[in-house]
Formats: sequence, C-alpha cells, structure tokens
Amino acid sequence: MDIPTIDIPVLDIDTVEIPLPKADVPYYIPMVVPPSDLRDPEGAKPVETKEVPPAPRLNLPPLPPIPIPSSEVLVTAAAAAVTAVAATTFTQPIIEQIKKRLQKFLQGKINKWKQNRQKKKDSLQSSKKM
Repeated sequence: MDIPTIDIPVLDIDTVEIPLPKADVPYYIPMVVPPSDLRDPEGAKPVETKEVPPAPRLNLPPLPPIPIPSSEVLVTAAAAAVTAVAATTFTQPIIEQIKKRLQKFLQGKINKWKQNRQKKKDSLQSSKKM
C-alpha cells in the first residue's frame, strides 16, 4: 500500500522590513560629589582675599546694634515704596468713582427687580380675589 503524499510548492514570500525604532532619550551629566575627606594638595598655598569691611551699624543705647543695609538695597527699597504710594494715591480716586457708579447701577437693577416682583405679587392676589 502506498502512502499518499502531497507536493507543496515552496513560494518565495516577500517580507516587509520594519526598521528598528529610535528614541532620543534625555540624559544628564551626572553630578560629581567630592569625597568627605577632601584635602588641599601638598604644596598648595591658600589664596589671600581682601577683608570685607563690616557692615555699618546703627547704635541706639537701649537696643542692640542694628546693621544698616548697603546703599543699593536702600535705593531699591525706597524706589519700591515711592512707586507703591504714588500708584495708590493716583488710582484711589478712579477706583472710588468706578465703585460709586457700579453701586448706583446695581441698586437701580435691584429696585427694578423688587418693583416687578411686587407687581407680580399684586396681580396674583387680585386674580385670586375675583
């Protein structure tokens, strides 16, 4: 007895080539932490720095000495204070005027709403009496 066989032709199947994906992964330069036992190398000389004069102090007898800030800080603080006071002084009348007009407008709307409500109430009561 013969075993049946099937001849399957081998076809050349074209395959699609998919390129590997590429990603731009963010990276950072690692921070180097110096060791805890860090010392100057042998023969190194310390750099001489100019001594900064101590900040001026205000001496009032009952209080401890109060340090006075530098002139740059004082000028900046004074300019900020003057600007704030000037802005408040010039804008306050404008804001008051807007506030008055807005209150008057809203009060008129409230009064009109009350009148309409009273008219509806009166008309409802008069229709019930009939």
